[in-house]
Parts: sequence; C-alpha cells; structure tokens
Amino acid sequence: MEQSAFLELNSVACRYGNTQVLNDINLSIARGEFVALLGSSGCGKTTLLRVVAGFIAPSSGVVSVGRKDITHLPPDKRGMALVFQSYALWPHMTVAQNIGYGLKLKGVAKAEITSRVAAMQTLLGLDGLGARKPAALSGGQRQRVALGRALAVDPEILLLDEPLSNLDARIRLTVRHELRALQKRLGITAIHVTHDREEAMVMADRIVILNAGNIAQQGTPEEVYNRPASAFVAAFMGAENVLHLEGAPQGGNFNIAAAASNAAGYVPMLGRDLRAGAIEARFRPEAAQLFHTDTPIAAPGMTFLGDVTAVSYPGGHWRHSVRLGDREIMADASRAFEPGERVQVHVAPDALFLFNSPGPNPAISISRSAAGKA
Repeated sequence: MEQSAFLELNSVACRYGNTQVLNDINLSIARGEFVALLGSSGCGKTTLLRVVAGFIAPSSGVVSVGRKDITHLPPDKRGMALVFQSYALWPHMTVAQNIGYGLKLKGVAKAEITSRVAAMQTLLGLDGLGARKPAALSGGQRQRVALGRALAVDPEILLLDEPLSNLDARIRLTVRHELRALQKRLGITAIHVTHDREEAMVMADRIVILNAGNIAQQGTPEEVYNRPASAFVAAFMGAENVLHLEGAPQGGNFNIAAAASNAAGYVPMLGRDLRAGAIEARFRPEAAQLFHTDTPIAAPGMTFLGDVTAVSYPGGHWRHSVRLGDREIMADASRAFEPGERVQVHVAPDALFLFNSPGPNPAISISRSAAGKA
C-alpha cells in the first residue's frame, strides 16, 4: 500500500453470476486526486465505481478509505457522493430542494440547510434559480444541480458516472473545465467514469484504462498518451493506424525489415521490450507527415510509400486515406494531396508505437532477411 494512499482497492474482483466483470483490481488514490476510469462499454469501469460507492459487493478483495475497511459498509456510511449520468433529480422539487435533499435526509437543521444550499448555488453559478424545477433548466444547469446535491453533504470522495455525456458537445467543453476547476478549488478526491478519451485527458490527474475487467495501464495523461503500454492502449488513445512489420533489436535500435511499402530502417528502442519477429506498429493520423515522392527526408523515423485514396477536411487540416500495401491508414496534412497521388508517409520514432505481435500477420508482405542495420 502506498503511504499517501487515501482510497485503496486491494485485489478487488466482481462477478455477475458466471460472468467475471472485474479481475484482481489494485488501485491507490491519493487525497485530493482526480482519477478518470477510462474504457469502452463493458470494460468494467461503472461496476468498479459502484463497488467503491457500495452499491455492488465485490466477490473478493478489500475497499478501504483512510486505511479503514469499508468493503461491507452501506453507501450512506462511506462519506461519498455519486453524480449519476441521468442526474436523477426529483422533477417535483425545486433547485434548492434538490440540492438540500441529502442534508434533509441527514437531519441537518433547516436554517443550516438554507445557508448551505445558498452557498452551493453561488459556488455553482445557480443564483436566482433556486425556485425553478428541473424541467425549466438547461442541461448544463441540471448537471450543476446534481453536482450541488452531491457536494452539499460535504463528501470525502466524489464519484462521477459519466455526468457530462448527456450534454451538447459545446456545453460539455465548458462544463468539464468548470468541474475540474471546482474539484481543485475544493481539494476533493474524485473518481470520474468516462468513455471519452479527451474528457479524461483534460480533467484527470491520472487515467486508469480498463479492458475486460483488468487495468490495462494507469498513469498521467501524458504517460498513457505518449507511452502506451500495449497495442490496446495505443489504439484506445488514438493510435488507430496499424501496420504489421518484422524486425529485430540490435544495440539500442530496433531494425525494421524492408517491405513492399518501406525500405529497411530502424528506430530507437526507447526502453521498449521488443523481440525479433513480427511487430505491430501503431501511430496517430496527426503524427504522420506527407511528402511528395521526390522530397528527400533526412529526419529520423520510418518512411512508407503509398497512394492517396481519399481526402477530407474535418477542420484545421486535411485528412488523407493512404493505401500502404494491403493496409489503409489515415494521415493529416496542412494541405491536400490529390487522390491517386503517390506519397511518402513519415512517422517520427517517438510517435511510432511498436509492440510484439502474438503471431505473424503480414498485412504488408515483409522480407525477413532484409532487416536493416543501424
């Protein structure tokens, strides 16, 4: 256990019937830390949040707060508050009544409820809206009311179950920054479940990526984005371009064999644990650079030859679909190349994520004997 840990999960597992949902989860969260649980639907992130909240009992393992075992405590005895995806506001209650609902359940004096509700409305920019019903509020305002109800009871830990997913994209951008600023101002410990990679990146101190009930990787946003620990994490963090190559480590470099779409080359190992044979190379569209075939490229990294098949403009850049051998990848550029144009696709070493392949999968035919030398 980490000395600075506040909330700890030790070997937590959970199953529904014969289905194992969580597998031996070990996680330590410091007081005041904002942690995002990130993953696709069905990965176990919401189940993990509900185990922490006390709505689901783990099949094994221990949940503790401040080194006190709370594994079998009911939700209302854990010092936590949960903001649901649907907000779960009482439609017949006013904003003030919704915010003060938890305080009323705790038997707090009426005068104190009024004072704390007023302070919460000011904190969340809801002044003047206390008498309105939820139906008369915007999505962003309803989200703030739900947050106010959670914070009014002064929880030690704030749990957020995709609370921004029902907001319009434009409002969501604003609210995510407001929520992060509020969390930092209050110094509250927060766990935020989301499937939105960008949301996790801009809000969290640490991201925990889940896959099939396991922690695939955890680290700062910069760590999981720039140093993915597996092909799964790289793909989930946006490196969806994939090429299957072959090569071998030599010295401090990994030599990549020549193929139909690339000359032999090498990239620094950068601490990666790579063995000789088939590798999976991943990179993001924005990490690729496009050049004419007659443009000399002296920069380190790998260069692939391909043909532009389609061009679109999503805003701020041109996105190209480029066929490399039997594989099609996406690459961004500041100007448009024409469909049918032969181009070079260059990827810098630190943007080319290499992983050992479970077996040969030569989407681009490789000459094993043509491994280059550094």
